[in-house]
Amino acid sequence: MIIDHTFWAGQPLPRNVIPMVTETTSRGERSYDIYSLLLNNRIIFVGSPINNQFANLIIAQLLYLDGETSRQPIQMYISSPGGEVYAGLGIYDAMQQTNAPITTIAVGSTHSFGTILLAGGAPGRRYALENAAIHMHQPLISGGGISGQVTDIHIHAQQLVRVRQRIERLMAHHTGKTLEQIERDMERDFYLDAHEAKAYGLVDEVLTSPVSATIPQLAQIAETVTTEE
Repeated sequence: MIIDHTFWAGQPLPRNVIPMVTETTSRGERSYDIYSLLLNNRIIFVGSPINNQFANLIIAQLLYLDGETSRQPIQMYISSPGGEVYAGLGIYDAMQQTNAPITTIAVGSTHSFGTILLAGGAPGRRYALENAAIHMHQPLISGGGISGQVTDIHIHAQQLVRVRQRIERLMAHHTGKTLEQIERDMERDFYLDAHEAKAYGLVDEVLTSPVSATIPQLAQIAETVTTEE
């Protein structure tokens, strides 16, 4: 988790490398890029470093889905190296304000604020795939953006402490661990596998069977689309 400075510069994928799929309906066929199709089925993919630009995209998708009449769960797949704390907090707050329950699924690895988003899913709806790696640590400052008088640096340090305490309270709330344990564990890089993350309280279940068998929306997509060659 990074304060104020962009450590990971997520860039949009070129259009020619985004897979296209064709949806067949009673009115004919329509082609979508894969992310639009997933969004149409209430699935959001958090697969990039978290910065302000990426956070705006995720928040916009949450607002769009929350504005629909459907209150079906929103599925959020997370495979992220983390990123900026304030951008991550924006996504987290939007998740908590959404009326529909949000299912979070760890894919590959969740690092830093990616793990906070994973833990922030609806109770009973937080999952990890069997080989996912889960990581957390205290917030840090990366880059050379802080300078000035000693007083100014002291102000930044005080704010960093407040942010760390806020993050620790969030993690204690979502895991059921004490603040003291969260503080100890986040003092340095802390890694867990999927089953350890379940025991820790970061996720509710480890998915060992096909995901579509657990999450109905994915089975529905498989029935309605064919990959465009």
